[in-house]
Amino acid sequence: MEAISILIADDHPLILAGLTSLINATPDFRLVAQAGNGRQALDYYQKLRPQVVLMDLNMPEMNGVETIGQIRQIDPNACIVILTSYRGEEDVYRGLQAGAQAYLLKDAGVEQLIKCIKAVAGGSKFLPTEVASKLAERMETNRLSKRELEILVHLATGKSNKMIARSAGIEVGTVKFHVNNILAKLCVSSRTEAATVAARRGLLSGF
Repeated sequence: MEAISILIADDHPLILAGLTSLINATPDFRLVAQAGNGRQALDYYQKLRPQVVLMDLNMPEMNGVETIGQIRQIDPNACIVILTSYRGEEDVYRGLQAGAQAYLLKDAGVEQLIKCIKAVAGGSKFLPTEVASKLAERMETNRLSKRELEILVHLATGKSNKMIARSAGIEVGTVKFHVNNILAKLCVSSRTEAATVAARRGLLSGF
């Protein structure tokens, strides 16, 4: 059986070194390239067409979600594993929506990572229980509108309704309407709770 060709995309030297060591030590795996940013990962994918891409979300020049989307445009069948430290369900949702087949946290065990790579290379999805639970939470929560997310960002910095209205260029009454909708959709009763939930779920990471 031919070894699974793998591209690593991560800007952290220690992570790159650790993954390289693991892949080189696994008989069924073959490392084809290391990318330190999103654009480099896209270039390598175009040239080498690896069977599996290990993709971090937080990278310079082009983030992981955007890079996944670009790769999937080139090859709709690309097999991508998100390997990141981001735990919020919004991060999980965005990554999988972009086209990744798996989402694994960087503190996962070696055996789990190996199992994940083989599953994705074989055409399957791979979501650990913790990640699947977060995705379920995200899907159960009513999605905030773009305007509500913008208001939530302002709210999370402690701004008053008047300050938010001034920053967003809308009326104070409109801000109050959006804030009430945000509290209802996040199932919280205060602005502080809303900011806490938003940070925990990664709702602010796109802003």
